[in-house]
Amino acid sequence: MSVGEKVAGAQVVRDEDAFDVSAVDAWLRAHADASAWGDGLPEVQQFSGGASNLTYLLRYPSQDLILRRPPAGTKAKGAHDMGREYRIQAALAPVFRYVAPMVAHCADETVVGSEFYVMERVAGHIPRKDLGLELTTEQVRQLCTNVLDLFVDLHSVDPAAAGLDQLSKGDGYVARQVGGWTARFEKSKTWNVPSWKKVMAWLDANQPADRGAVLIHNDFRFDNVVFDEADPTQPIALLDWEMATIGDPLMDLGSTISYWIEAADSNMLQKFRMQPTNLPGMLTRQEAVAYYCDRMGFDLTEKEWAFYEVFGLFRLAVILQQIYYRYHHKQTTNPRFKNFWIASHVLHRRARQLMRGADA
Repeated sequence: MSVGEKVAGAQVVRDEDAFDVSAVDAWLRAHADASAWGDGLPEVQQFSGGASNLTYLLRYPSQDLILRRPPAGTKAKGAHDMGREYRIQAALAPVFRYVAPMVAHCADETVVGSEFYVMERVAGHIPRKDLGLELTTEQVRQLCTNVLDLFVDLHSVDPAAAGLDQLSKGDGYVARQVGGWTARFEKSKTWNVPSWKKVMAWLDANQPADRGAVLIHNDFRFDNVVFDEADPTQPIALLDWEMATIGDPLMDLGSTISYWIEAADSNMLQKFRMQPTNLPGMLTRQEAVAYYCDRMGFDLTEKEWAFYEVFGLFRLAVILQQIYYRYHHKQTTNPRFKNFWIASHVLHRRARQLMRGADA
């Protein structure tokens, strides 16, 4: 896809998310090499797919750039750290070829009202709820296993080689995650969602020991992967590194599987499907976990795996609840977030089913 062609998902900027384009342009030209971009201000569009950080397309005559900034309203402590996300990708570039080229990070909040960073756009196809491509069943399966191979490649990166070993907080990652997400839920709870008390107590009582400390993405799903236009089964970039850290790879897998809605799942789960994991050729959740564990050398029973899947569902519910909390308190008017409270009930029901199966 060349500069100037329509980019899927890019739309008119919402009024509440607009910023001073001339101020951003002036800052970028003063802090980055803009010699190949062309003259004038960029055309700005906003990507509608994200539900956390705000993402924009900056279209210069000869270069497409991506700008990311935090959302307005109440934010969890430590979340939406643009500088951290920028530095992680910049450090990864020499050892992991699936990161976009970084352009600049702006810590001066007077430019747009918050910090932000800019990177080059990696042209390619990004699957959303629907694949958006005509692929055979065999190609869909290849795409799926290629994504899982990318996941394994990420978890095989040497953090020290990238200078990212300082992200580690030492042993106890599982315990910190259970405690941290429990606290986040309590702070963002609204009257219309389940209490999650039994799930939180079960997670606290069934914590396994850490199963390794690797570089994890923490938001690894299909719509954060860019695929090659010439070979749409082949990943070429991994996006959205906001929550990347050093931690247990199985916790990362549990978070990924929480988004994995299959064709045979209930109608309510289907309503909240965010990626095309329901297509013929896609691995089931069980097959995806088995494929990953085989490649990584993990030996897990179904009962042992249940903890990671329940944690992933709870974590996803908290992420959606934090977003819904902003909508509920009128910190954002984005209508996409209106029914996120219902997702909490759907995810809670599935988590309880998995708990009952594990305790049987």
